[in-house]
Amino acid sequence: MGIQNLTEKDLISALRKGFPARSPDVVLGIGDDAAVVKIGNSQVLLTKDLLIEDHHFKTVYHPPALLGRKCLNVNLSDIAAMGGRPRFALLGLGIPVKTDPRWGDEFLKGLKAAAREASVQLVGGDVSEAKKITISVSIVGTTKSFFRRDGARPGDRIFVSGSLGNAKYGFLLLKEGMRLGEDRKMDVFINSFLDPIPRLALGQELARSNVPSAMIDISDGLSVDLQHICYESHCGAEIYSHNLPVSPVLKQKKRHYHDLALHGGEDYELLFTIPPDRLNRIARLQKKFDMTEIGCIKKETGIFLIDAQNLRKKLKIKGFQHFKI
Repeated sequence: MGIQNLTEKDLISALRKGFPARSPDVVLGIGDDAAVVKIGNSQVLLTKDLLIEDHHFKTVYHPPALLGRKCLNVNLSDIAAMGGRPRFALLGLGIPVKTDPRWGDEFLKGLKAAAREASVQLVGGDVSEAKKITISVSIVGTTKSFFRRDGARPGDRIFVSGSLGNAKYGFLLLKEGMRLGEDRKMDVFINSFLDPIPRLALGQELARSNVPSAMIDISDGLSVDLQHICYESHCGAEIYSHNLPVSPVLKQKKRHYHDLALHGGEDYELLFTIPPDRLNRIARLQKKFDMTEIGCIKKETGIFLIDAQNLRKKLKIKGFQHFKI
């Protein structure tokens, strides 16, 4: 089977079988938002993301400074989903020979700004010629405790941070020709796509409070990433469509806003499950952080959508799928 016929889940399964964790120092291996390894008395988080021109971004839409920020922040979002603190970064950058030097200057300015905001230090990497701009960032983080995707259990409540669908709507606006600065109301959505904010503070607070049973960040879309939790936890879920946190402006502008919220992707919000006996702890955090209860984990496999009239239907999983472009 060629790689073009693989799903991301297929490839991860193949990698897990081919590279099983043999060392006792590997606390958590392939398949989660980050790997966790033990070095001395410390638990170290390791994660990497890859952004490829015309696959993950287009230079016509993405200013280089914001791309520099985004390439770091999408990795920081993985650290946030583990409840960790990012410490160091490595950058791999492939660029065409004809790339304007000013593009590189602006890109690095954005990367530097995002690193400063997250107290992350760039400590190395590699640069090469490439046919298209290719960006690979690795993050090293630390944590005392961490969250996995496989801890959800029937009865757990499902929560999500922030608003859903903003980034996909921002991308659609860019495709329609709108640019930053043309409409302040729309800038919120465009910025959500071009310059996502990793929920590091929330992830660390959840870790200190030991609240979630499972957590993931929403990169490929709510339906896809909830499916990851359900698959790893051997369970299913119900989502209440009327509880999905969606911007009033998005509701006004897009008739099918539920599709953007469920399948849009690129939101980089945190999706997590809470056991019923820990719900009292989340009430305190809700005073500080924007989060919404959107559903419940079920024993029955599959993800089901329940509307305001209590009608239940199986949710078709859509969203970004690697190798299925």
